Amino acid sequence: AVEVLEDSVINKLSGFKKRMNWFLRERKDLAAHTSYMEKHGEHGHRLLAVPSRDRLERVLRYVLDEKEFLSPYGIRSLSKHHLKDPYIFRVGSHEYRVDYTPGESNTAFFGGNSNWRGPVWFPINYLLIEALERYHHFYEGEFMIEYPTGSGKKVTLLEVAEDLALRLSKIFMPDAQGNRPCHGGDKRFADDPHWKDLVLFHEYFHGDSAKGLGAAHQTGWTALVTRCIDKSIRTRSGKG
Repeated sequence: AVEVLEDSVINKLSGFKKRMNWFLRERKDLAAHTSYMEKHGEHGHRLLAVPSRDRLERVLRYVLDEKEFLSPYGIRSLSKHHLKDPYIFRVGSHEYRVDYTPGESNTAFFGGNSNWRGPVWFPINYLLIEALERYHHFYEGEFMIEYPTGSGKKVTLLEVAEDLALRLSKIFMPDAQGNRPCHGGDKRFADDPHWKDLVLFHEYFHGDSAKGLGAAHQTGWTALVTRCIDKSIRTRSGKG
């Protein structure tokens, strides 16, 4: 959760500015775990965000780790760490567990085949991309993060956002043989002239292979891939 506010806008809102300054003066405790109206540099931006910078860095170390949340096709909804180390909760003689389940759900508890225990979902990925872009707008090039975690390579948050958009775009991009990861190796979509141009907007995607899963008409959020493709094209062309 992050927003960047401009001083030029705040100065036009006298009532808001008065209340904001009161909170800055009287509720310094709020700054302990948040980035609360923080100023940085000379650009006149103010940051309003739930995590402090230290906490953001700690969170991103897990989110951007390929052994955890980062897949070749975006951010998983559950860490791959739970493949070998599931969360287990026992009540009496009953055992409840949360495993890394990158494809279809292995339980009907949460609505049939809907599964937030590993697959890649576009709404969360796109919100993360936008958040990273906003953080970069505030911190500019002074916030560098190792990406992927453990690689030794430091990049800006904008570069992370651009790469995540590219990873999501690759779900739908054909290889030299016409195979798209979203089709899960179904040769009809690569070879059959009646099928090869059919691209479905699946509800979510396998956390490792990106095979499309769930409903096949989820244009309500999976159509966000068009924005990701546009971001990737603009990045490669140098237009940002």
